[in-house]
Amino acid sequence: MQGLRVLCLLAWLCALFTAGIYLFAGGFLLVRLEVNRTSTCGDVLRPEGAAQHDFCRGRPRFRRAVLLVVDALRIDFARFEPGNESPRPYQNKLPVLHEMVRARPQHGRLYAFRADPPTTTMQRIKGFTTGSLPTFVDVGNNFASSAILEDNLIHQLGDAGKRVVFMGDDTWESLFPRRFHRSLPFPSFNVKDLHTVDNGILQHLYTTLVGDDWDVLVAHFLGVDHCGHRFGPDHPAMAAKLTQMDGVIRSVMERLQNDTLLVVLGDHGMTDSGDHGGESQKETDAAIFLYSPSLLFHSPPPSQSDPDLVPQTDLVPTLALLLGVPIPYSSVGQVLLPLFPSSHGQSQGGGAAADAGLSQLEALWINAKQVNRFLETYSALAQDIPAQTLSVLQDQFSRLSTDYLVSTSAGPAHPQLAAALQAYLTAVRDACRATWARFNPAKMAAGVAVLALAVLLCLVVSQRDDGGAGLALAPAAASGAGAAAAAAAATQLPSGGSMDTSWCLAAAALSSGLTLLWGARGGRRTWRPLLAGAEVVPLLVLLLRCASLMSDSYVVFEGRAVTFLLLSLALYVPVSLHWEGLLLPAATGGADSLKGAGLLPPPPPTAPSSVVRRESGTLLAATALLLTALYASLAFHGCREEQGAACSPSHFLSPLARLQDGRLRNLHYLLSVASLGLWMHLLRHCLRHYGNMNAAGGAALVARWLLPLLAVALALHWAVGATPEGSFRGLAELMGVARRALPRTAYFLLGAGLLLIWLRPLTVYVKSRAGTGPGVAAPPPTPPRYRASTGISPQAELHHLIPQIYQRMRRSLDDGELSGSLAGGGGGPAVEAYGLGTVYSAPLLLLCGLLAAGLLLLHADAMAPAFLLLLLEGGALLHIHASCTALRGLQGAPAGFSVPWTPVVLWSLAASQFFHATGHMTTFSSIQWAAAFVGFPEGHGAGTALPATLVTLNTFASHILFAAGCPLLLFWPLVREVREVKEGEDAVMEMRLRERPQQFGSALLQLAARYLFVQGAQVLASVCAAAILRRHLMVWKVFAPKLMFEASGFLVSSAALLVGVALVLRVDAAVSRWFKTLVPDASR
Repeated sequence: MQGLRVLCLLAWLCALFTAGIYLFAGGFLLVRLEVNRTSTCGDVLRPEGAAQHDFCRGRPRFRRAVLLVVDALRIDFARFEPGNESPRPYQNKLPVLHEMVRARPQHGRLYAFRADPPTTTMQRIKGFTTGSLPTFVDVGNNFASSAILEDNLIHQLGDAGKRVVFMGDDTWESLFPRRFHRSLPFPSFNVKDLHTVDNGILQHLYTTLVGDDWDVLVAHFLGVDHCGHRFGPDHPAMAAKLTQMDGVIRSVMERLQNDTLLVVLGDHGMTDSGDHGGESQKETDAAIFLYSPSLLFHSPPPSQSDPDLVPQTDLVPTLALLLGVPIPYSSVGQVLLPLFPSSHGQSQGGGAAADAGLSQLEALWINAKQVNRFLETYSALAQDIPAQTLSVLQDQFSRLSTDYLVSTSAGPAHPQLAAALQAYLTAVRDACRATWARFNPAKMAAGVAVLALAVLLCLVVSQRDDGGAGLALAPAAASGAGAAAAAAAATQLPSGGSMDTSWCLAAAALSSGLTLLWGARGGRRTWRPLLAGAEVVPLLVLLLRCASLMSDSYVVFEGRAVTFLLLSLALYVPVSLHWEGLLLPAATGGADSLKGAGLLPPPPPTAPSSVVRRESGTLLAATALLLTALYASLAFHGCREEQGAACSPSHFLSPLARLQDGRLRNLHYLLSVASLGLWMHLLRHCLRHYGNMNAAGGAALVARWLLPLLAVALALHWAVGATPEGSFRGLAELMGVARRALPRTAYFLLGAGLLLIWLRPLTVYVKSRAGTGPGVAAPPPTPPRYRASTGISPQAELHHLIPQIYQRMRRSLDDGELSGSLAGGGGGPAVEAYGLGTVYSAPLLLLCGLLAAGLLLLHADAMAPAFLLLLLEGGALLHIHASCTALRGLQGAPAGFSVPWTPVVLWSLAASQFFHATGHMTTFSSIQWAAAFVGFPEGHGAGTALPATLVTLNTFASHILFAAGCPLLLFWPLVREVREVKEGEDAVMEMRLRERPQQFGSALLQLAARYLFVQGAQVLASVCAAAILRRHLMVWKVFAPKLMFEASGFLVSSAALLVGVALVLRVDAAVSRWFKTLVPDASR
């Protein structure tokens, strides 16, 4: 088998898909253009109206400001309900806010503070310091926060000479490097640590407040957010954290001076499971509380100017004008009117009054001019705002400027002018929000073209049985790719002097793909039908799934929809076999007239009824097991916001430490340990059943020792993690060591096991000893000679020896022989090779078992039953495929190694189904960030590669397992090979592949190409859905996340598939080397 060529072609196909995804993402997920300009106190915004500066006019309203950022402070956490006699742990825990609003309504008020999605911390800090709106792709930067280059409040405060002191979440330090007068950052990404950041702040907060070396103090608390991630909001730990924050706010308010403004705010909210990142109302609606010992609000509540909620972008211009600094250049927020007096407050000279600062109208006018300046600058640079929208906004501002200038010169302004200015500011923000989904249609089209070409190539390769005829043109394809890339680069350099690598990549991908596609024709003048001989039903199911990706409701309920598709296609298998008359032994009698009339298919060739019944029973039992596993897996599904009250999230998704009932926690732990034990037992039993546990190589060592040790490490890790904090105070240090040591031990065992499987993949045990006939002395030790029992020529002995060794081993086991020879003589050696029939599948099973244990480590400790169901579902699918193949083979179907489309589509659907059955969804709020800290509770420092890798492995665990185990579809019908009752015949199982290496390589390539086709078709469908519906209302909430998860899942699946195929080729090479060492030179 030419394994290297097979692997290279598959890698090339995966590279084509990757290039298409990269190109489309470059056109679809563009970051908006950042205007690299800065506001200054000397700016004169137009129309001037007066010969004075617009910013920094007069004495600022407040000399100091304190910003207390309570991460994930949801609005209902801050509200107080006096009539609630039995509040939840997150309710009525901040009474200080209610007391102040009620006692001193003109000194403090509480508002809902609405964030723009994505609701991740870095993007929210960027939002309420720059006043700009985020783009969808910004969510990916939450792992690696880069410095904010746009104009922002921290920059403006520093330029104005104000001393900004920061303490808390170290994200601020990476966003604003060297911008603080003094900084006390603390590591923020360890979501299991509730106290380090908060306690670090409290050690310095109060001493800083009473000092005089600061003007603006920013303190970012993380305990509430981390408590939500670890336990959820409905937990006593949340009550303790909120109560602590109540005490902090009280203490800060007691230390404030009259010229100081206090702002308590949450950067985002959280879901009922404690997560965030999406755009549900519980994630976007945080709280903001504004307070000052001096008069802050100039009218008692309720006031007409009081908003129902405050967009986070509105904080930027409000704080800028209250503190006397310029509004950041790119801000699109509008001032919070209740903080400004409604009267003009202007002296005869036109300056701002020193006591009250700017009036509402003056603040709105400065705000409107600043936003108009940004709009003009941005539209000139980017030119992506629709011309009609831009014209309407410019005309609206022109009318407002005229009205304002007339009103200031003629007397009191018209009362509707302030409302008109607010409407203009809102219209600009809405226009920017609608425009900043910037698309590049050319790159999107190039990405779609490359993906479609890759899908077509996979289909062509998957329908051929010659091992890929286009392989001979691989060097030509590489040369053509390089030439096309060079040509694309040459066309760009003369025009602009810079080169867009995306177009070089597109040219290279298209040229190489078309070259390989041309080579796949095999020299024929016409193409044969691509789908000739392919099953219709599985491809229809795939087409239905791809078409359904255009529906937002399908994406929302995809978990149950994929389960239904998998169930339907699985039931189709026995129904189709029964319709063809293959499921049960042929019956005689009443059906003859129907068959003669053509209403039923003709009777197939006869086969032994006992064998048919056995395989039919296996098929039906496997189908029943699959249905049971599918139904049980629904208990592990999560819930999206769009599903509403019709969905209840699984309690298995929460860590055991969240369960307050000790008996229930112990029950769940025992269930997890029992599931893990049963899973390990089934895997080892399968290997022992086929003799693979007898070998002395590295793979057998993994099965005998490393897998049990890994299971023990997992069970102990769960026990330590499920222990409530404070349960063993005397062993706190030891428990902390265990939280680090046990997962790292599991990582070491996993790495060692994978290395051993790769280096020593054979699981074959050979037993050879010289035998002697009666009365015959033992011959001298000479190199043994092997002769095939079927009488083949000596020249063919080397090619056929391994099947004959296996046949001899089978005869020894069946007939009870303890000695003998292959040649049938009494003096030859007896050779018994245990595990030879599963030499390819056994390492794959071990690989999947090790990977599953490692991936289970990254999930919640209650998810072991879900992984057991995954194992049972995979085994059921393999047995369904094997029994179906056996039944068709018994009735005279053509023999071959090709895997049909039905099991491939079923395997792919199972990967998608168990993505949802492990609690994942195509939403950012469902990402299980806790996986980043398994074994690293103290965090990762400045590194981001390792936590990102751990989260990726957690998210796409099902994709990895099913892709790596995909070659099992080729081997399992051979593992369960049916032996007809005929004299002298044996089932040689996987050794049939060694007899026909060319067909082996072709079947392996065909299977991998079909799996890539199914997965790639889904990516192509997601790409088309996102492109066609890019202006759809739900594009950023449903279709764009689905695209990112589907594309990421494909990339992970393709890598895992290459690993699985590479292991098969590695085993094949090891078998060849083992065979050469087994056969002495004298026998050749």
